[in-house]
Amino acid sequence: MVYQSSRSDRKKQAFIGFFFAATVMSKAVPARSFQHKAFTLRSDIEALPYRNASLSVDERVDDLIQRMTLEEKAGQLFQSILNLPANGSSTLANTTVLALEGKFQTHFNLAGTVNSPRVAAQWYNNVQQSALNTRLGIPVTMSSDPRHSYTDALGSQIAATAFSQWPESLGLAALRNATLVKEFANIARQEYLAIGLRSALHPQVDLATEPRWARIGGTMGEDANLTAELVVAYIEGFTGECFGNQSVTTVTKHFPGSGPVENGEDSHFTYGKNATYPGNNFEHHLIPFKAAIKAGARQIMPYYSRPMGTKYEEVASGMNKGIVTDLLRTELGFEGIVVTDWGLVTDSIIRGQDMPARAWGAENLTEIQRAEKILNAGADQFGGEQRFDLILQLVGNGTISEDRIDISVRRLLREKFLLGLFEHPFVDVDAADKLVGTPEFVAVGKDTQRKSFTLLTNNDTVLPLEHATGMKFYTEGLNKTLLAQREITVVDTPEEADIALLRLQAPYEPRPGGFEANYHAGSLEYNTTERARQAAIYASVPTIVDIYLDRPAAIPEIAEQAKALMANYGAAGEAFLDVVFGIDGYGPQGKLPFDLPRSMEAVEASKEDVPFDTENPVFRFGHGLSYGDC
Repeated sequence: MVYQSSRSDRKKQAFIGFFFAATVMSKAVPARSFQHKAFTLRSDIEALPYRNASLSVDERVDDLIQRMTLEEKAGQLFQSILNLPANGSSTLANTTVLALEGKFQTHFNLAGTVNSPRVAAQWYNNVQQSALNTRLGIPVTMSSDPRHSYTDALGSQIAATAFSQWPESLGLAALRNATLVKEFANIARQEYLAIGLRSALHPQVDLATEPRWARIGGTMGEDANLTAELVVAYIEGFTGECFGNQSVTTVTKHFPGSGPVENGEDSHFTYGKNATYPGNNFEHHLIPFKAAIKAGARQIMPYYSRPMGTKYEEVASGMNKGIVTDLLRTELGFEGIVVTDWGLVTDSIIRGQDMPARAWGAENLTEIQRAEKILNAGADQFGGEQRFDLILQLVGNGTISEDRIDISVRRLLREKFLLGLFEHPFVDVDAADKLVGTPEFVAVGKDTQRKSFTLLTNNDTVLPLEHATGMKFYTEGLNKTLLAQREITVVDTPEEADIALLRLQAPYEPRPGGFEANYHAGSLEYNTTERARQAAIYASVPTIVDIYLDRPAAIPEIAEQAKALMANYGAAGEAFLDVVFGIDGYGPQGKLPFDLPRSMEAVEASKEDVPFDTENPVFRFGHGLSYGDC
């Protein structure tokens, strides 16, 4: 007989469901290594209607939902992290098997570096086979934070390694080319598909109106209209010709725009919990999201920030009914999936650092009250949580109806069917090595790195340098082996050199904590000691400076003292040298994606929600020279 639970049966199960997670957790689960050869599905479910691809998606979803227990539904509502084994193995850890077969989870965020596409693909196939071992065989949807940027910004993206390597989104924005953005997204889509990644936890379309914010590096800059244009191309590239089995679903974030954080502090942390609108500019930050929704955005993620001084409740956006239901769904017409950012319910430890739940404005609520508030706000999925027990309690005691749970489960399952995961859950392991990081993909990424450099000053037309022969270079931030390969003579002090090449990071104030330390926050100016150190170099030798802008920098002294000043948004040393020497005709083509302020005083006097309002910036949005300029 085919098992079908009645609504009354499932209600009974809900009352005992509180003990479910604890019972499963107590069982020992052996590690597994599946040698996948073919689609392996239990015979008792092969003929069920939801497995029948000739039926409509809605018919299949209807059939599957009415077969699911409350525990199985609860499993769909959570997306947590799975780590690739660090030892290069494709074997599933005990905790992974438990999440799949014991807790009925089918949505995961892949963490860890992909060094071997083949191993990652085999591991993914093992995950899918474990999912197919469950009673209903619901396949896994695997997501990822950005993986294609040359620069590794821990906490928001992952080192590119095996993938093609591009500048960050700011670098794409610097080139002002929607066609290129679509090409990037199309290549990233193919590389994601090859190892089983079917959901992108990006694009990030927050506007960089507050230059101190630590997450500007993942945005497309300060201009709302440029961001709106580029996000359309981004979504189109990840979608492909039409949304289906060759698509990667995108998660546009962070609604309703998390750029205007109070004093520039990030809302991962207690001191940065507020989004503020002193310029009454809330609507301006919706412009990119409106464009994304019109372009077919599949999923949207609200941020942690609580909107201050608006008509909305002053609680984190992910648990804010006014933000999620009234604004996003009703006013803007979004019909897709809303997934919260990570950790709105449960306190945790991240990279060894104690991190309270980011339930800002609802800190006094219990965990179960927070879960209730998130569901009542209209969110579909809890990011970074595994609190199945809370769902079972909420339904079991009648606080949340099972019909409400079904609304979100329906959205989540429908996406799986549209992505073709029920028909094609596995990937071709042999093809993964051939497709990820192909020479063609790598070449386009490196080409884009070179072009994205922004030339801010070029005094006496020092760039491009004609040659290095016979010249002595003082360098900082460049790999010595790379320089030796180019037969560049390096000396130990500026005084010995004919010219200096400095690659610098934008200024920031180090923060404590294993997780918090990865967020570059605080002052946009170098401290007095560092400014004096640099000034001595500029006074000793003609100096070419390249500064990595993961957020704007207040560096008028470098613009005045260096012979040339460039900016990059994630680019390798090889790309920098090619541009400096004009190899193969390469030259900087990027334009600033934001203003560069003159001082911290000007930044502090500006309004967090208003673009382009720092007084007398050193360089304005759109500034960028080329080698052909006089």
